[in-house]
Amino acid sequence: MTPRVGVDVAAIPRIAEAQKRFGNRFLQKFLTAQEIDYCGGSAERWAGRWAAKEAIGKAMPTGVPRPHMRDVEILPSEDGRPHVRVAPATTLTGRDIDVSIAHDGHFAVAVAVIPDLDSPPPPGEGQGGGLPDGFRLPARPRDGHKGTFGTVVVLAGSQGYTGAAYLTSMGAARSGAGIVRLMVAQSIYPILAEKCTEVVVGPIPEISPGVVGHAALSAVLRGFTGAAAGIVGPGIGRDTSTRRLIEDLLRKVTVPLVLDADALNLLSEHRSILPKLSPDIVLTPHPAEFGRLANLETSAVQKDRRGIASRFAKSWNKVVVLKGAGTVIAAPDGRITLNPIATPALASGGTGDVLAGLIGGLMAQKLPAFEAAVTGVHLHSLAGIDLEASMGQAGVLASDLLPQIPRVMERLR
Repeated sequence: MTPRVGVDVAAIPRIAEAQKRFGNRFLQKFLTAQEIDYCGGSAERWAGRWAAKEAIGKAMPTGVPRPHMRDVEILPSEDGRPHVRVAPATTLTGRDIDVSIAHDGHFAVAVAVIPDLDSPPPPGEGQGGGLPDGFRLPARPRDGHKGTFGTVVVLAGSQGYTGAAYLTSMGAARSGAGIVRLMVAQSIYPILAEKCTEVVVGPIPEISPGVVGHAALSAVLRGFTGAAAGIVGPGIGRDTSTRRLIEDLLRKVTVPLVLDADALNLLSEHRSILPKLSPDIVLTPHPAEFGRLANLETSAVQKDRRGIASRFAKSWNKVVVLKGAGTVIAAPDGRITLNPIATPALASGGTGDVLAGLIGGLMAQKLPAFEAAVTGVHLHSLAGIDLEASMGQAGVLASDLLPQIPRVMERLR
């Protein structure tokens, strides 16, 4: 593979004058929010990034579209050297890009080296192979114990939906979390206690058979004691009292949370509280649930999945996982990752419950919300691809994902 080289020079006073004249509107044309924060008002750093992004564009062959400047982010790595991140779905996705930035008097000079874009991307960067921006597996120290890897609390399930509680809690367990505690309504407790042998199952008061309501708030809050993360919503039902329970719970629980399924449907009846809740919350809606939360038609969500997910992640100040073929993971700070993997093997009931548990389990192991969401989605989809290869496109069950997830993690380690 023959590398391509681009060079650019930017006049620092010219960049400074443009910022002085137009303010942040100018900076936002070519810098991400993280870059603006890092530069901290330094015209030299602004000019260095302008030159570097121009150099990357100049390194690209004629006829290949350049990415927008804001689709390329340049921040220092741990050793201080510039590290280039590229947004998904651009002509540079999957490429390693080296950049060097220097300053001399009134000028910033940058050199960019990228692989030949006429050559295919590196092996594994197609469906199911490459690791997306934000992907990170939790550390697994040899001397770790169950306390090392966090406690996850799950509030899920109702009469007729005990499977959602099982799949969510086991998804958290298969993520590598040390302890998983499942809280369910009293009348369905015997079912889950027998089925979830590796999960600590606890009964909580119910207002009708299999339905937890606001009367259980004190018991649920006690259940979250000592938790590192939680998952709320799968199969919990849509009773009005359940909605009041969730609304009050979310105001009082301080650990990172995943909100899925019925928790999202219940919150869609009181949308105004979403931005007021903790930013350490991951929302995992499918398109119809997202539409209810955002007061949009499902068709409108599907027409601009990336743009709408990003817009509402900022508006709600939450990490959003818009599920479906080409799952979009958007953060409030503008980071966005598109998962390119799609398989009909995952098109069956309960696979979303496993994903919610997986993300919550990764958060319990100290991954930040965005990284946990990106990592969980990628592991989940790779497990689906593996199952498609071994079982076929139809007939894969959500529970089949559970033993496959740790195999995928070990392979990636």
